[in-house]
Amino acid sequence: MKLLEIKELSKNYLTPKKVICALENINLDIYENEFVVLVGPSGCGKSTILSIIGNLENKSSGKIEFKKDNVKVGYMFQEDALFPWLTVLDNCMLGLKIQKKDNEENIKYVKTLLKKYGLSNFEKSYPKELSGGMRQRVALIRTLALKPDILLLDEPFSALDYQTRITVSDDVFKIIKEEKKTALMVTHDISEACAIGSKVVVLSDRPAIIKNIYAIDMENKGLPSENRKNSKFSYYYNLIWKDLDHYES
Repeated sequence: MKLLEIKELSKNYLTPKKVICALENINLDIYENEFVVLVGPSGCGKSTILSIIGNLENKSSGKIEFKKDNVKVGYMFQEDALFPWLTVLDNCMLGLKIQKKDNEENIKYVKTLLKKYGLSNFEKSYPKELSGGMRQRVALIRTLALKPDILLLDEPFSALDYQTRITVSDDVFKIIKEEKKTALMVTHDISEACAIGSKVVVLSDRPAIIKNIYAIDMENKGLPSENRKNSKFSYYYNLIWKDLDHYES
């Protein structure tokens, strides 16, 4: 079932001297339980799309339409943004407390997530006591605590070293799939996009248009780390690389 329709989306920024067009005529459908990944040159407007969907920024024209009533959107930023003076449990409960929904039922739900994903022994720990991968799991659970229908992930692994990044991408992918969530992720890493995405959307340089959309079809598709070894991985990687002729790492 279609969850989100983006139609003819454009975004312009006004400066004292000129109008800068960041996005131009973006059309994209996102279906339930998809893991869609946006790739494109640095500064092309990938994160702007997330900000508009998440109501953090206004669009200039076009339509953002959810196909279900009362759709909840969760946002996970580049940094885990955990508060160092709060425990793991308190960090996970933060959004619920702000919304005055920190009731017994939701506390139990958060504790269930922490147990399910290997963090129950760290409820009373502080962020400085956790590894980078554990911090990202906490950040994701904090987002899931609000029971969103769609997760917006803005380069969630960019602050991690390469080895940790691969491990954490497995963790995050597994959690999102097990919780049956839809995800839209931004990354500048083509390998990451091919390994984790069910669909990869390639954007051009600014003003960003959609150059191509690839359904990542691999036999025996599994965790992102396993998909990197798949025989079709290099096929999709090369297709996307050719599209990004002005790609910047």
